Amino acid sequence: MTPIQALQKYFGYNQFRLSQEAIINHVLNKQDTLVLMPTGGGKSLCYQLPAVLLDGLTIVISPLIALMKDQVDSLNLTGIPAAFLNSSQSPDEQKDIAIQLKNNEIRLLYVAPERLFGTDNRMMAFLKTLNVVQIAIDEAHCISQWGHDFRPEYLMLAGLKNEFPNVPVIALTATADKLTQKDILEKLNLHQPAVFISSFNRENITYRVNPKKNSFNQLLNFLDARKEDSGIIYCLSRKSTEALAEDLKEEGYAAEAYHAGLTNEVKARNQEAFLKDEIKIIVATIAFGMGINKSNVRYVVHTDLPKNIEGYYQETGRAGRDGLASDALLLYSPGDAMKLRGFATVENNKEQSAIMLKKLDDMVNYCQLHACRRQFLMHYFDEPFPDNCGSCDFCLSEFVKFDGTLLAQKALSAVARLKEKFGLTYVVHFLVGAKSQRIWEEHKLLKTYGAGADISRADWQRYLRELIAQGFLRISEDGYSALQLTPKSEAVLKSELKVELIASEVTTEQEQETLSYETELLANLRKTRQEIAVGENLPAYIILSDATLLEVATYLPQKMDELRLISGFGDVKLAKYGREFLAIVNSYSQEKGLTSRITQKSAKRERKAKPKSGKVSDTFMATYLLYKEGKSVTEISQERGLSPTTIEGHLSRFVQTGELDVYEFVNESKIAAIKDAVESYGSLMLAPLKEVLGDAYSYGEIKAVIAWMNREV
Repeated sequence: MTPIQALQKYFGYNQFRLSQEAIINHVLNKQDTLVLMPTGGGKSLCYQLPAVLLDGLTIVISPLIALMKDQVDSLNLTGIPAAFLNSSQSPDEQKDIAIQLKNNEIRLLYVAPERLFGTDNRMMAFLKTLNVVQIAIDEAHCISQWGHDFRPEYLMLAGLKNEFPNVPVIALTATADKLTQKDILEKLNLHQPAVFISSFNRENITYRVNPKKNSFNQLLNFLDARKEDSGIIYCLSRKSTEALAEDLKEEGYAAEAYHAGLTNEVKARNQEAFLKDEIKIIVATIAFGMGINKSNVRYVVHTDLPKNIEGYYQETGRAGRDGLASDALLLYSPGDAMKLRGFATVENNKEQSAIMLKKLDDMVNYCQLHACRRQFLMHYFDEPFPDNCGSCDFCLSEFVKFDGTLLAQKALSAVARLKEKFGLTYVVHFLVGAKSQRIWEEHKLLKTYGAGADISRADWQRYLRELIAQGFLRISEDGYSALQLTPKSEAVLKSELKVELIASEVTTEQEQETLSYETELLANLRKTRQEIAVGENLPAYIILSDATLLEVATYLPQKMDELRLISGFGDVKLAKYGREFLAIVNSYSQEKGLTSRITQKSAKRERKAKPKSGKVSDTFMATYLLYKEGKSVTEISQERGLSPTTIEGHLSRFVQTGELDVYEFVNESKIAAIKDAVESYGSLMLAPLKEVLGDAYSYGEIKAVIAWMNREV
């Protein structure tokens, strides 16, 4: 059986994602491998598929018991025999598994690292009597002291190559910077390993950061439109998780807390209820979620500042693992950063403390960003990315800008007069002329004291953060976070350089496109899936993912051969559940007079978004009228204070309505290539299309052709 045949038979997919196929071939060739792939990118498949094709046992080293059970349940349901050994099992259960292992009846065995290297070494001695053909180390970054989640027990894995010198080792992680990658390779003693680094971009996640103001009301507003969705809310302290969970329950939400201080029984019960959709919201500390495989988490909220980008990225990556649109919201307060600085230092280790503080500063910079958030994240992981992703709060908003040069001069002058020794909060108090005793008496005599008294403190904080983001100010790296001038500051103070700042009012985010599917049918399919899940005592998403049900509700397969073309229906699930779900689709289609749309689905093509319709907004019309006056995109961009990308997006709307001709924006010779790329890769995200087409094609041209393809006739 070839890898692609096994992929279809067991997992129900007809093509590999990212670098999966190349990774799998390396493992099959008995080569050591390090895999960096984003959360939800399909890391597990990279060792699960070789486990099917290799004739022997794959040992999977995993840090959490909950993850083991989840993975094992999912594998057994697809027809791949798997088991785990951990402290939650009785001696009889463990004995039964040992017998199955001796009889070569199990393909994957999940164990924790401390179990593998116990004091009596019995587990290792037993495993060495078996035909071990592959070793997979999940969450491999845990072995590195320079990673964000170091676990001392992982250091024991350095001995694996001594015990199994000829067995290929595959180490996998979702987040590791270059220093951590190097550490993983050295600590695991991998032999001439191949390193695969997939794109870190999780294109289906929309990233938002909001200033924290009355956070509970902010949270309720966010949750109001997501009452039927599963989500994770992260808090910094154990106490706040419990308090927030109780507050949400009082508001009618099915929520429970999860943190390391709860008993194992309570943690297991709450996690199980969340996995099975009996509760919709888990309010947790970072103790929750490592390796959680629940595919239908639609949002992740951070009510407190995460300690580092790696942790934040991994936690937000628990949303949308099924590939459907999901949200990541972070509520940011500068006070949170001050609080975390005290926790960032590592006792008796100056070098590691400096790294942790730098990681915290990077997290703060992300929150204060006035640019594409996705680009910031990608650049953090050394991946190039354009400056407009079209799906973060910055790129989805149209900002009204004004000439803020005078304000900038006041702020820069204040920093200079204070000799670049004070932080943002002090500078704000100084600018507004606060009478507080915290302002030094000699500073109250300075000319700039109170120079910005006509502007609120909140606005000054925002303006100062913008000046930092634009490079007119910087934060000192000596641990005191003092505001300092930069080489660009002098030109502003001399009025040689204009500064644009964002007005307090911004337009609402642009409407995002959604998939065209049968809502009522999707509800019926979910109900049936839940009934099956309860009967089999499994989480619903393990039966079939939300993405699979959405495809069924979109393409309306009418017979088994058509259902086989839906992603997620492998041989076992097709035989087990196919007829039951087909009956629902057939009944619904007959009642509504609908027929199969399966021909609209190709192996590579994503589902096509519904064209936007309805009233054209005033901001779109303003752009259109200026364009009809003969002004260029650049001229309109300058006049309206909006980015050229935004202007191109406005004009594409009129290509879609037929009021503008696509040939005004795209050379005829380019249209065929763009159309082919859209039909092959879908139109939901622009970045992959740009990557495929190359530098000769602009985002504006791609947008225009998509609009033309969706034109309203």
